[in-house]
Amino acid sequence: MKTVLSIAGTDPSGGAGIQADLKTMTMNGVFAMSAITALVAQNTTGVKKIMEIPPEFLGAQIDAVFEDIPPNAVKIGMVASSSLIKKIAERLRFYKARNIVIDPVMVSTSGDRLISEDAVDTLKTYLLTLADLVTPNIPEAEILSGMSIRNQKDIESAAKQISNAFGCAVLLKGGHNINDANDYLYTDSAGTWFYGIYIDNPNTHGTGCTLSSAIASNLAKGFNLSASIQRSKNYLSGALMAMLNLGHGRGPMQHNFNLTGEFEKEPDR
Repeated sequence: MKTVLSIAGTDPSGGAGIQADLKTMTMNGVFAMSAITALVAQNTTGVKKIMEIPPEFLGAQIDAVFEDIPPNAVKIGMVASSSLIKKIAERLRFYKARNIVIDPVMVSTSGDRLISEDAVDTLKTYLLTLADLVTPNIPEAEILSGMSIRNQKDIESAAKQISNAFGCAVLLKGGHNINDANDYLYTDSAGTWFYGIYIDNPNTHGTGCTLSSAIASNLAKGFNLSASIQRSKNYLSGALMAMLNLGHGRGPMQHNFNLTGEFEKEPDR
Protein backbone atom coordinates (compact mmCIF):
# COMPACT_ATOMS: atom_id res chain seq x y z
CA MET A 1 0.00 0.00 0.00
CA LYS A 2 1.32 3.44 -0.94
CA THR A 3 1.56 6.20 1.66
CA VAL A 4 0.49 9.86 1.64
CA LEU A 5 1.14 12.61 4.18
CA SER A 6 -1.34 15.45 4.72
CA ILE A 7 0.03 18.67 6.24
CA ALA A 8 -2.96 20.81 7.14
CA GLY A 9 -5.29 22.18 9.81
CA THR A 10 -8.12 20.32 11.52
CA ASP A 11 -11.89 20.40 11.10
CA PRO A 12 -13.76 18.93 14.09
CA SER A 13 -16.94 18.69 11.99
CA GLY A 14 -15.10 16.27 9.71
CA GLY A 15 -15.86 17.83 6.34
CA ALA A 16 -12.59 19.59 5.56
CA GLY A 17 -8.97 19.80 6.63
CA ILE A 18 -7.03 16.87 8.05
CA GLN A 19 -10.20 14.88 8.73
CA ALA A 20 -11.39 15.14 5.12
CA ASP A 21 -7.89 14.39 3.84
CA LEU A 22 -7.56 11.18 5.85
CA LYS A 23 -11.00 9.95 4.78
CA THR A 24 -10.32 10.73 1.13
CA MET A 25 -6.92 9.09 1.12
CA THR A 26 -8.29 5.97 2.76
CA MET A 27 -11.15 5.77 0.23
CA ASN A 28 -8.59 6.16 -2.56
CA GLY A 29 -6.62 3.15 -1.37
CA VAL A 30 -3.53 4.63 0.28
CA PHE A 31 -2.20 4.68 3.85
CA ALA A 32 -2.98 8.17 5.20
CA MET A 33 -0.75 10.08 7.62
CA SER A 34 -0.91 13.62 8.99
CA ALA A 35 1.06 16.54 10.41
CA ILE A 36 -1.21 19.19 11.93
CA THR A 37 -0.50 22.89 11.29
CA ALA A 38 -3.38 24.33 13.34
CA LEU A 39 -6.29 23.36 15.53
CA VAL A 40 -9.31 24.95 13.90
CA ALA A 41 -12.70 25.28 15.56
CA GLN A 42 -14.93 25.20 12.49
CA ASN A 43 -17.94 23.55 10.94
CA THR A 44 -19.88 23.88 7.69
CA THR A 45 -21.12 27.37 8.66
CA GLY A 46 -17.80 29.01 9.46
CA VAL A 47 -14.52 29.23 11.35
CA LYS A 48 -14.80 30.06 15.05
CA LYS A 49 -11.19 30.04 16.31
CA ILE A 50 -7.71 29.04 15.11
CA MET A 51 -4.83 27.92 17.32
CA GLU A 52 -1.56 27.44 15.44
CA ILE A 53 0.87 24.65 16.22
CA PRO A 54 4.40 25.89 17.12
CA PRO A 55 6.72 25.54 14.09
CA GLU A 56 9.16 23.32 16.00
CA PHE A 57 6.40 20.88 16.86
CA LEU A 58 5.12 20.85 13.28
CA GLY A 59 8.64 20.03 12.17
CA ALA A 60 8.80 17.22 14.72
CA GLN A 61 5.58 15.73 13.32
CA ILE A 62 6.96 15.80 9.79
CA ASP A 63 10.23 14.25 10.97
CA ALA A 64 8.34 11.48 12.78
CA VAL A 65 6.61 10.51 9.54
CA PHE A 66 9.58 10.68 7.17
CA GLU A 67 11.94 8.89 9.54
CA ASP A 68 9.62 5.89 9.84
CA ILE A 69 7.17 5.77 6.91
CA PRO A 70 8.45 7.93 4.02
CA PRO A 71 5.40 9.12 2.05
CA ASN A 72 4.97 8.52 -1.67
CA ALA A 73 3.16 11.86 -1.92
CA VAL A 74 2.52 14.93 0.23
CA LYS A 75 -0.61 17.07 0.29
CA ILE A 76 -0.38 20.52 1.91
CA GLY A 77 -3.50 22.41 2.91
CA MET A 78 -4.07 25.20 5.41
CA VAL A 79 -0.88 26.89 6.62
CA ALA A 80 -1.71 30.21 8.26
CA SER A 81 1.64 31.84 9.03
CA SER A 82 5.08 32.47 7.54
CA SER A 83 6.95 30.59 10.25
CA LEU A 84 4.96 27.41 9.61
CA ILE A 85 5.40 27.70 5.85
CA LYS A 86 9.17 28.07 6.21
CA LYS A 87 9.32 25.05 8.54
CA ILE A 88 7.38 22.86 6.08
CA ALA A 89 9.59 23.95 3.17
CA GLU A 90 12.74 23.27 5.20
CA ARG A 91 11.72 19.72 6.15
CA LEU A 92 10.42 18.78 2.70
CA ARG A 93 13.67 19.94 1.11
CA PHE A 94 15.66 17.99 3.68
CA TYR A 95 13.79 14.76 2.92
CA LYS A 96 13.59 15.41 -0.83
CA ALA A 97 9.83 14.88 -0.75
CA ARG A 98 8.13 13.99 -4.02
CA ASN A 99 4.65 14.31 -5.52
CA ILE A 100 3.91 17.47 -3.55
CA VAL A 101 0.35 18.75 -4.07
CA ILE A 102 -0.47 22.14 -2.56
CA ASP A 103 -4.02 23.33 -2.03
CA PRO A 104 -3.30 27.02 -1.26
CA VAL A 105 -6.08 27.43 1.29
CA MET A 106 -6.58 31.16 1.82
CA VAL A 107 -10.32 31.56 2.31
CA SER A 108 -12.75 28.92 3.59
CA THR A 109 -15.91 27.95 1.71
CA SER A 110 -17.84 30.02 4.28
CA GLY A 111 -15.72 33.08 3.45
CA ASP A 112 -13.37 33.14 6.46
CA ARG A 113 -9.78 34.29 5.86
CA LEU A 114 -7.36 31.47 6.77
CA ILE A 115 -3.93 32.94 6.02
CA SER A 116 -2.22 36.19 7.03
CA GLU A 117 -1.25 38.76 4.41
CA ASP A 118 2.49 38.36 4.93
CA ALA A 119 2.18 34.59 4.75
CA VAL A 120 0.96 34.81 1.14
CA ASP A 121 4.33 36.15 0.00
CA THR A 122 6.12 33.50 2.06
CA LEU A 123 3.93 30.81 0.51
CA LYS A 124 4.94 32.00 -2.95
CA THR A 125 8.64 32.20 -2.15
CA TYR A 126 9.20 29.08 -0.06
CA LEU A 127 6.48 26.55 -0.79
CA LEU A 128 4.93 26.94 -4.23
CA THR A 129 8.37 26.60 -5.80
CA LEU A 130 8.58 23.10 -4.27
CA ALA A 131 5.20 21.96 -5.57
CA ASP A 132 4.57 19.46 -8.32
CA LEU A 133 0.97 20.67 -8.49
CA VAL A 134 -0.92 23.66 -7.05
CA THR A 135 -4.74 23.54 -6.97
CA PRO A 136 -6.14 27.07 -6.41
CA ASN A 137 -9.78 27.99 -6.78
CA ILE A 138 -10.63 31.24 -8.57
CA PRO A 139 -10.32 33.62 -5.55
CA GLU A 140 -6.99 32.01 -4.61
CA ALA A 141 -5.75 32.18 -8.20
CA GLU A 142 -6.62 35.87 -8.31
CA ILE A 143 -4.39 36.42 -5.26
CA LEU A 144 -1.54 34.34 -6.69
CA SER A 145 -1.70 35.84 -10.18
CA GLY A 146 -2.74 39.39 -9.30
CA MET A 147 -5.38 39.37 -12.02
CA SER A 148 -9.17 39.32 -12.12
CA ILE A 149 -10.74 36.07 -13.34
CA ARG A 150 -14.19 36.31 -14.93
CA ASN A 151 -14.27 33.71 -17.71
CA GLN A 152 -12.50 30.67 -19.15
CA LYS A 153 -9.96 32.78 -21.04
CA ASP A 154 -9.00 34.45 -17.75
CA ILE A 155 -8.62 31.02 -16.13
CA GLU A 156 -6.20 29.94 -18.85
CA SER A 157 -4.16 33.14 -18.53
CA ALA A 158 -3.99 32.98 -14.73
CA ALA A 159 -3.00 29.31 -14.66
CA LYS A 160 -0.21 29.96 -17.16
CA GLN A 161 1.01 32.95 -15.17
CA ILE A 162 1.09 31.05 -11.87
CA SER A 163 2.81 28.04 -13.45
CA ASN A 164 5.49 30.17 -15.07
CA ALA A 165 6.04 32.17 -11.89
CA PHE A 166 6.59 29.19 -9.60
CA GLY A 167 7.70 26.42 -11.93
CA CYS A 168 4.90 23.99 -11.08
CA ALA A 169 1.81 22.50 -12.67
CA VAL A 170 -1.40 24.41 -11.89
CA LEU A 171 -4.93 23.01 -11.73
CA LEU A 172 -7.17 26.08 -11.60
CA LYS A 173 -10.59 25.00 -10.40
CA GLY A 174 -13.83 26.39 -11.79
CA GLY A 175 -16.92 26.85 -9.64
CA HIS A 176 -16.40 30.23 -7.99
CA ASN A 177 -17.95 33.07 -10.03
CA ILE A 178 -18.14 30.94 -13.18
CA ASN A 179 -20.41 28.30 -11.59
CA ASP A 180 -19.28 25.19 -13.43
CA ALA A 181 -17.29 22.06 -12.69
CA ASN A 182 -14.59 22.58 -15.30
CA ASP A 183 -10.95 22.71 -14.19
CA TYR A 184 -7.93 23.81 -16.21
CA LEU A 185 -4.49 22.20 -15.96
CA TYR A 186 -1.44 24.10 -17.18
CA THR A 187 1.86 22.23 -17.19
CA ASP A 188 4.87 21.84 -19.46
CA SER A 189 3.83 24.90 -21.50
CA ALA A 190 0.48 23.35 -22.42
CA GLY A 191 -3.07 23.53 -21.09
CA THR A 192 -5.83 20.93 -20.77
CA TRP A 193 -9.46 21.36 -19.71
CA PHE A 194 -11.05 18.75 -17.47
CA TYR A 195 -14.79 19.02 -17.93
CA GLY A 196 -17.25 17.96 -15.28
CA ILE A 197 -20.99 18.00 -14.61
CA TYR A 198 -22.07 20.80 -12.30
CA ILE A 199 -23.87 19.24 -9.33
CA ASP A 200 -26.31 21.49 -7.50
CA ASN A 201 -25.35 20.46 -3.98
CA PRO A 202 -25.09 23.13 -1.24
CA ASN A 203 -22.81 20.89 0.85
CA THR A 204 -19.49 21.91 -0.70
CA HIS A 205 -17.54 22.37 2.55
CA GLY A 206 -14.17 20.68 2.07
CA THR A 207 -14.37 19.93 -1.65
CA GLY A 208 -10.95 21.52 -2.27
CA CYS A 209 -9.37 19.40 0.48
CA THR A 210 -11.00 16.31 -0.95
CA LEU A 211 -9.88 16.91 -4.55
CA SER A 212 -6.26 17.69 -3.70
CA SER A 213 -6.02 14.70 -1.34
CA ALA A 214 -7.43 12.39 -4.00
CA ILE A 215 -4.92 13.69 -6.56
CA ALA A 216 -2.03 13.13 -4.15
CA SER A 217 -3.31 9.61 -3.49
CA ASN A 218 -3.43 8.74 -7.16
CA LEU A 219 0.01 10.21 -7.81
CA ALA A 220 1.33 8.07 -4.95
CA LYS A 221 -0.16 4.97 -6.60
CA GLY A 222 1.70 5.66 -9.83
CA PHE A 223 -0.88 7.35 -12.03
CA ASN A 224 0.36 10.27 -14.12
CA LEU A 225 -0.87 13.79 -13.43
CA SER A 226 -3.71 13.84 -15.97
CA ALA A 227 -5.03 10.44 -14.91
CA SER A 228 -4.76 11.39 -11.24
CA ILE A 229 -6.80 14.54 -11.82
CA GLN A 230 -9.50 12.76 -13.83
CA ARG A 231 -9.85 9.95 -11.29
CA SER A 232 -10.03 12.50 -8.48
CA LYS A 233 -12.69 14.56 -10.25
CA ASN A 234 -14.72 11.37 -10.73
CA TYR A 235 -14.35 10.58 -7.03
CA LEU A 236 -15.42 14.08 -5.95
CA SER A 237 -18.39 14.06 -8.33
CA GLY A 238 -19.52 10.76 -6.84
CA ALA A 239 -19.30 12.22 -3.36
CA LEU A 240 -21.33 15.29 -4.33
CA MET A 241 -23.93 13.24 -6.20
CA ALA A 242 -24.51 11.17 -3.06
CA MET A 243 -26.18 14.32 -1.62
CA LEU A 244 -25.21 13.43 1.94
CA ASN A 245 -26.94 15.80 4.38
CA LEU A 246 -25.38 16.06 7.83
CA GLY A 247 -25.90 19.63 9.02
CA HIS A 248 -28.46 20.62 11.65
CA GLY A 249 -31.84 21.28 10.08
CA ARG A 250 -30.89 19.93 6.66
CA GLY A 251 -33.15 16.93 6.66
CA PRO A 252 -32.56 13.25 7.42
CA MET A 253 -29.16 11.66 6.91
CA GLN A 254 -28.89 9.54 3.82
CA HIS A 255 -26.94 6.30 3.85
CA ASN A 256 -26.16 5.74 0.18
CA PHE A 257 -22.58 7.07 0.31
CA ASN A 258 -20.46 4.22 -0.99
CA LEU A 259 -17.76 4.82 -3.58
CA THR A 260 -15.59 1.78 -2.95
CA GLY A 261 -16.52 0.19 -6.26
CA GLU A 262 -15.09 3.07 -8.32
CA PHE A 263 -11.46 2.08 -8.14
CA GLU A 264 -10.10 -0.07 -10.91
CA LYS A 265 -6.82 -1.87 -11.44
CA GLU A 266 -3.74 0.13 -10.51
CA PRO A 267 -1.16 0.84 -13.22
CA ASP A 268 1.79 -1.40 -13.89
CA ARG A 269 4.93 -0.10 -12.22
